[in-house]
Amino acid sequence: MDLKEKLVSSFMAFEERVDVHSDLHDIRTKALKNFENKGFPTKKEEAWKYTSLNAILKNDFTVFPKQESAIEFNQVKKYFLHEIDTYKLVFIDGVFSSHLSSTTHDGIDVCLMSSALTKPKYKMIIDTYFNQIASKDDSLTSLNTAFASEGAFINIPKKKVADKPIEIMYFSTGNEAALMVQPRNLIIVGENSHVQIIERHQSLNENPVLTNSVTEIFAQKRAIVDYYKIQNDNSEANLVDNTYVSQQQESHAYVHTFSFGGNLTRNNLNFYHFGERLTSTLNGISILNDKQHVDHYTLVNHATPNCESFQDYKGIFSDRSTGVFNGKVLVEKEAQKTNAFQKSNNILLSDKATINAKPQLEIFADDVKCSHGCTVGQLDETAMFYMQSRGIPKKEAKALLMYAFSNAVIESIKIPELKQRITKIIAMKLGVNLGFDL
Repeated sequence: MDLKEKLVSSFMAFEERVDVHSDLHDIRTKALKNFENKGFPTKKEEAWKYTSLNAILKNDFTVFPKQESAIEFNQVKKYFLHEIDTYKLVFIDGVFSSHLSSTTHDGIDVCLMSSALTKPKYKMIIDTYFNQIASKDDSLTSLNTAFASEGAFINIPKKKVADKPIEIMYFSTGNEAALMVQPRNLIIVGENSHVQIIERHQSLNENPVLTNSVTEIFAQKRAIVDYYKIQNDNSEANLVDNTYVSQQQESHAYVHTFSFGGNLTRNNLNFYHFGERLTSTLNGISILNDKQHVDHYTLVNHATPNCESFQDYKGIFSDRSTGVFNGKVLVEKEAQKTNAFQKSNNILLSDKATINAKPQLEIFADDVKCSHGCTVGQLDETAMFYMQSRGIPKKEAKALLMYAFSNAVIESIKIPELKQRITKIIAMKLGVNLGFDL
């Protein structure tokens, strides 16, 4: 039995765990039917032209963990932003860990999707937002919707500022020989509200893991959402991260994606505009080696006038690693006075490293400022010679140039402690001490 058949047959067992009489039952059933009809994406699809899941899908993934797993804070402390106080939502093999988490209902909701999906007090919110912006057509998003039961539920009411960042952490213990998990996150940020969120998926050993994650983010009028994704996993970890962002008038949504590890990482990042004078910012840094693969697939749908979007993705690829950037900016006829800028800059440190880039602009309005660009090259030999001639060893000179290459994205990080953490990870990836006070 292949993984698709296993998932479809497992749906009946999943239904025994949830309320089949709820409104969600029809949503789940339709989503499963879509996945059953389409199956897993293949390279025959244009959007997946450079990324294949075939080797991953050969694993015999456990869909539901057979036993509850427990880990202690000392085992995972290094993955948290422990330099500052944060709210924490921690999941182990897809199951919520109360003793590692720090949730709240004090003015804001930082709690569980399972609570939001089942408790009457959240019904109006779920009816309004759940599965409203997520794709009904994408097969992997549909698969997640069919099995949606656990993940992070964050609701920031009108005129509230989250008093500290929120960390969403998903740990895989490796107790199963191979495990598939499907977290579902729903984040609503009310008018004039502000939140900072850090998300991480982390395997704790080398057993294969496939994570199919879906996050829906709703930024209401004048809301600010500052979202950070840290992807620095083990060599057998595979992540498909589907994120959908809905923005209303004068909102600001920032999504920063740091891809440093894992076997295969696919980031599907979709922004939809539903109001004027809003800003969307998509930043990313990828530093890969060995045979690692990262694929950034972005869409910014400009559907309203007087809006801006900025995309800045940096990639450094060595050994046999592979990068993909497929960025699309769609400017609809009504979206006059749009400013949209997109760029992808990449450095190949090996003759066997590869980058496939496809920046796209589709413009149906006539009063816009839009640009896109992609560069692929090697380190500047003149700059290398200049630094070495002034006594900087070759390895350090190379690392400093790569750090400078990434610096514009690093400087966009608004949490100082997280900026230090990312800088430290980059230094480790580059194999040097960059001399910063960490």
